[in-house]
Amino acid sequence: MTTVSNPRNNSGLSNDDYFATIHHISNIVRRDIYMERTLNKMRITGIVNSELVYRVLRSCCHSGIESFRFFNWARTHHAHYDPTTLEFEELLKTLARNRHWETMWKVAHQMKTRNLPISPSVVSFIIEHYGKNGHIDQAVELFNRLKNFNCSQTIEIYNSLLVALCEIKNFQGAYALIRRMIRKGVVPDKKTYSILVNAWCSAGKMREAQEFLEEMNRKGFNPPVRGRDLLIDGLINAGYLESAKGLVRKMTKEGFVPDVGTFNCLVEAVCKSGEIDFCINLFNDVCRLGLCPDTETYKIMITVASKIGRVDEAFMILHRSIEEGHRPFPSLYAPILKALCRRGQFDDAFSFFADMKVEGASTKSTSLHYANKNVWTWR
Repeated sequence: MTTVSNPRNNSGLSNDDYFATIHHISNIVRRDIYMERTLNKMRITGIVNSELVYRVLRSCCHSGIESFRFFNWARTHHAHYDPTTLEFEELLKTLARNRHWETMWKVAHQMKTRNLPISPSVVSFIIEHYGKNGHIDQAVELFNRLKNFNCSQTIEIYNSLLVALCEIKNFQGAYALIRRMIRKGVVPDKKTYSILVNAWCSAGKMREAQEFLEEMNRKGFNPPVRGRDLLIDGLINAGYLESAKGLVRKMTKEGFVPDVGTFNCLVEAVCKSGEIDFCINLFNDVCRLGLCPDTETYKIMITVASKIGRVDEAFMILHRSIEEGHRPFPSLYAPILKALCRRGQFDDAFSFFADMKVEGASTKSTSLHYANKNVWTWR
């Protein structure tokens, strides 16, 4: 029997043998106290390369110091192995995730001496983990020292520091950071606004969130999403469902409709609390005012209407989606099939199923098998 090697792993091993070796090495790194001695006995010098080291580091992402030891072993015992930015950055993330800050900085300085830049995504990862662990001073220090590591202060990094400041409820510092961002010519994006608005709403400071959005609007930095939608999202994320519902009611009374993504989030959250009638009535109201539902909207609304037995309403919503050009797929119409079966309307269920075939919908879904099974069982 011939062994087919994987051209991507450059090891001469078959795929199965190659990944089995990585799995075995990863177990040694995670569990063996005498890791280096055991690895030396394996005689794997010929296959130690950037890809193998990266895969092992990624597999051992919850073993900080052990990963650092393995990385040093790979570098010192294999002269042909020259680590790339990819392995260094994976190790930085592992050390940050496991709160080995001092060792992480040693690795960062090794990258600096080799003139390897640290990517903004890795810097953002480290800053956010500093914030999660309450080390805001260290997060700010890293932010201020980025030039030393050939890394620009991108919007991604600003947003990460914003998250870190909001973690400790330093809203004044977060607000000051946004003002600095604007002075430096970095334009806030949707995430920038969402981070601060969500944090203020979580702390019950809706007025401050609203004033912030109004100030940004006055300065010409209009959020990519309308201010009220950001407030509704913030209230939902903070668990203030009644306040979010009240704000939407106020909007609809004034003739405005929420963004479709915001509407979907609200309806999904309200349905989980059991207020399905509110969702159906709100759906009808916003559609009259001009909301353009997307596929996710129809999926949510058909499911909730079917669950409480309002099958006629579910049919109307489904046919509306088809008229608007949405192709019916199983998760759209399966809830109606199930509702018909629960009511004993088996002939209607078969007829409806046939109609969906005519519309060109897939009938191979497990949810449809569930409905068909119920028909045959109860019949």
